[in-house]
Amino acid sequence: MAIDWQQYRCEEFHDELFKAPAQPRAAAKQLTDYLDSLSTADLAERRLAAELAIKVMGVTFTVYTEGRNVDRAWPFDIIPRVIDRREWEKTEAGLKQRAAALNLFIQDLYGEQKIIKDKIFPAEVLADSVNFRPQCKGMTPPNGIWAHICGSDLVRGGDGTVYVLEDNLRVPSGVSYMLENRLVTKRVFPELFETTNILPIDDYPTQLFDTLAAMSPRQGDEPNVVLLTPGIYNSAYFEHCWLAQQMGIELVEGPDLTVGDDDCVYMRTIYGPRRVDVIYRRIDDLFLDPEAFNPDSMLGTKGLMRAWLKGKVALVNAPGAGVADDKVVYTFVPAMIKYYLGEEPILPNVPSYLCMDPKQRKYVIEHLDELVVKPANESGGYGMLIGPRSTKAEREKFKKLIEANPRNYMAQPTLALSTAPTITDEGIEPRHLDLRPFILSRGDSTYVTTGGLTRVAMVKGSLVVNSSQGGGSKDTWIVDLENDMDPKSLIQIQSQSQSHKKNGNGNGGKA
Repeated sequence: MAIDWQQYRCEEFHDELFKAPAQPRAAAKQLTDYLDSLSTADLAERRLAAELAIKVMGVTFTVYTEGRNVDRAWPFDIIPRVIDRREWEKTEAGLKQRAAALNLFIQDLYGEQKIIKDKIFPAEVLADSVNFRPQCKGMTPPNGIWAHICGSDLVRGGDGTVYVLEDNLRVPSGVSYMLENRLVTKRVFPELFETTNILPIDDYPTQLFDTLAAMSPRQGDEPNVVLLTPGIYNSAYFEHCWLAQQMGIELVEGPDLTVGDDDCVYMRTIYGPRRVDVIYRRIDDLFLDPEAFNPDSMLGTKGLMRAWLKGKVALVNAPGAGVADDKVVYTFVPAMIKYYLGEEPILPNVPSYLCMDPKQRKYVIEHLDELVVKPANESGGYGMLIGPRSTKAEREKFKKLIEANPRNYMAQPTLALSTAPTITDEGIEPRHLDLRPFILSRGDSTYVTTGGLTRVAMVKGSLVVNSSQGGGSKDTWIVDLENDMDPKSLIQIQSQSQSHKKNGNGNGGKA
């Protein structure tokens, strides 16, 4: 399966690596030239090296299927996605702008609700929000930050425009896979990291810890930070363990914590109770505290909300932040940016239709075969209708769902999502993809990962990239062309690879 870029067909959609057949984009040229120099045996060995690395490193995700939890090896494609740094700088600025507006919006909703009084945001959208927490009214977290960690999903349309598809503000996941993808790629293509100026991403655990520590109510003292997990049966448990280990903090479950008579949170240890300052919680609001939310929850800790409301502990992300993690609320983010920041949005939303509006609902129902219909609060690719690939029976079902609860549905046109070369059983083929960068907000500064988690629809023609729906992933390279390496070094490495190719020798096993 030696790569012949002349045979790679990329004309139908905007391709991330190629502007035309056999014409790579400037940022991807070193990568594509190098891949072109590899033999069939080289590629096979590189793929095998990646698969073995993922198994040895224990990189897994959990799929819920037929009432069972199934652990699967992380699906990974060895050909990276490449983005020019100059383009990325605009995207980064747009993500920072968006995070700032969303935090101001959440604070406003739990405060004076000026955006509703000024008729920028409809009161009925808030009234029917399943993620608005009345228990949070009047609360102001440190620095006014509610969504400390955000994962915004980006897609590129057919004209090359980058759109925000949705914002994930409750318990966004996937960053550990972004970091593991980079480690695997370094094992598979170590040569390219010597000759291509690929911007690093390995500072994320440090940045995350600093963000968490900055929220501590006991400033000046070394904070005790813990990660609260639902436990081993959660689909993101691998990530919980990985992040806790990388940050050097304790991984705890609900019963490991207790709230004392002083309303402080304590962690049970063999040396006695130890006060906790910051909880990075990976549990949904309703299971966080049986005293404040679901009384039957066995996952959280009784009294956590009381401790948080009294400023004795920081919860990251803050309870109630999910009010902005709603696909209907998403449609108002451009208006939020203008309202709170007085700026034009840097990154556009995907054009959307709100089914709660009678005229828009009529259009959606009449064009179900052309649109993607999404429920307001589902995730993981569940509960959607992809119109062009739907059956008449599925469209009839969604028509009834929309008419029964129009507030819960919105629709978007079927975008011609960008593609990237992906190794398949049939050879190198374009596959659709998206990108989830992660944004950390502290109040005084905002950090955006250099790139993010690229998810790939491994099924030909599919637009669903979620791993739970059969998707895979790629490493994401932000390449700085202005400060790139000496091309002579690359030529030397390519010559060595060509020599291996002629001799029929691969070097992937050594990577």
